[in-house]
Amino acid sequence: MGDPASPPSVAGKVMAILAAFLPGDVRLTLTEICRRAGLPLSTGHRLVGELVGGGFLERLPDGSYRVGMRLWRIGAQATEPRELRELALPYMEDLYAATRENVQLAVLSDDQALYVERLRGPRSVPIVTRVAAELPLHATGVGKVLLAFGPPELTDRVIAAGLHRHTPHTITDPVRLRAELARIRDSGVAGTDEEMSLGSRSVAVPVRSRGRVVAALSLVTRRHAGDMRLLAPALLTAARALSRDLDAEAGFR
Repeated sequence: MGDPASPPSVAGKVMAILAAFLPGDVRLTLTEICRRAGLPLSTGHRLVGELVGGGFLERLPDGSYRVGMRLWRIGAQATEPRELRELALPYMEDLYAATRENVQLAVLSDDQALYVERLRGPRSVPIVTRVAAELPLHATGVGKVLLAFGPPELTDRVIAAGLHRHTPHTITDPVRLRAELARIRDSGVAGTDEEMSLGSRSVAVPVRSRGRVVAALSLVTRRHAGDMRLLAPALLTAARALSRDLDAEAGFR
């Protein structure tokens, strides 16, 4: 009998190999890939070699591997994120031009905030997010928006999974989190103050399509950048314009 923890089929093994490349992990060794995929080294070596031959992975001169161009091209065809990103970019670019701060767009994915686009410049505060990264809902501005306007069972699941403390300022009390989500629903604006990473603050607002919140748009600044409430009107204006564009797109769900 095989290892019960190993993926049961060839397709499952291939998916496990590709899933080993988490957001931010640009390069992995064969040993790292096999450990994350739960595969014997011999099996991983054979399948990774086939993926390299097909252009889905790329082997680098130092012997490590990264996602190949063929896989990247396929992933870029994901319809809904691509449409959202393409519609959002002009408004995000306007926000960046006006503020020179980090501008971020995120959607809900597997009870986390999935970042589908980010704009930043040399003067923007360094942040942990990158495109395709997933961050916790309770500790990010975009995540709080998605939590506040999501179904009640989403909040229940996030709380039941545990509110991890990322900094001393992260909200980990369920009662306090529920109260903040209620305030966000009333005001339409969410914020964080050094809750995901020290030295940064954020303000975020919902993006809607046909009355349903489908994404969140945010600005992230340095801790001492000034009154974050002054950024909310520009964000709200951009989010409303993007929401109108989404409503006009018959194919967007």
